[in-house]
Amino acid sequence: MTSPSKKVRLAFVFLFVLLAVNFLAAQGMREGGLDRVPDGQHGPGAGVMPAAPSGGAVVQGNGINYHTGGTVLQGNPVPIYIIWYGNWTNGPKPSDSAVTTSLVETFLGSNALGGSSYEAINTTYGDTTGNVSGHLNFTAHVFDNYSSGTKLADRTLPTVLSHAFSAGLPSDANGVYLILTSSDVSESSGFCRTYCGFHTHATIGSKDIKYAFIGNVDKCPSGCEIQSTGPNSPAAAVGGADGMINTITHETEEAITDPDLNAWFDASGNEDADKCNFKFGPTTTCAAGSLCTSAGIGSAAKFNQSFGGHVWMIQMEWENSRGGGCDQTLGGPFFTN
Repeated sequence: MTSPSKKVRLAFVFLFVLLAVNFLAAQGMREGGLDRVPDGQHGPGAGVMPAAPSGGAVVQGNGINYHTGGTVLQGNPVPIYIIWYGNWTNGPKPSDSAVTTSLVETFLGSNALGGSSYEAINTTYGDTTGNVSGHLNFTAHVFDNYSSGTKLADRTLPTVLSHAFSAGLPSDANGVYLILTSSDVSESSGFCRTYCGFHTHATIGSKDIKYAFIGNVDKCPSGCEIQSTGPNSPAAAVGGADGMINTITHETEEAITDPDLNAWFDASGNEDADKCNFKFGPTTTCAAGSLCTSAGIGSAAKFNQSFGGHVWMIQMEWENSRGGGCDQTLGGPFFTN
């Protein structure tokens, strides 16, 4: 994205914001279809130079394009690092808590999302040297008690990352960093107004660092949560953890298949998760005997995935095979809703 210029089109609104020499790609709001994507190469019809990457499972012509020179993250697994920014002990929302931090880190484990058939959808993407492994794993975290205040901006996020590295978090060009903020933290470029989260990259200490911003969506449940009480909610209307997990899913899938914003996107600028934004496919209702919490059962929360000892409500991802489509698991049926 480039800023301050903006480009608007029907169905989805794409805001282009320049972040020094870096770009952003974001999960749009549930209502209104707002999204942000990188400029130029990600604009409709711009920079589309398809080339067939190596690896038999990765092919063109499935509704999304590989772009010459783009790279993917091929780690087996891809390390996921978390910066818990703000107050994650007793913040202003009930979901600003250790319950949320524990659930998110469990979700990102190799025995949960990292080893799931859902994550395996990413194996249908690759570059000229090989394919995505389809595995990720939560590796390390740090807690940051407002080192850059409660009002963040795109330009301050690399500072947050640098502070985390100084605090002992490894600096890893082959990983993905998640900056997860408590509900009292704002991001001036549009969190809760035009996006629920975004991913991008920046050169920090001579390394190309891939990262995502994801705020506590209990700050704006009507725009960034599919339901106010999720299958893992500790109490009714405390859906922040489940809502953040959905956004985390979106951003990690894209950060792996399009880490430098120059690899995989379609002619309209949509990355693999954008093409299935807030589309969930068939769901199951929480009921007695399920893995849902009592609050999830009492509120008849919905879920569509089961792994890692929990059930989850996460959006589908675009599968780059069999003609392409939104899928819940690798090789499963495609869905439009």
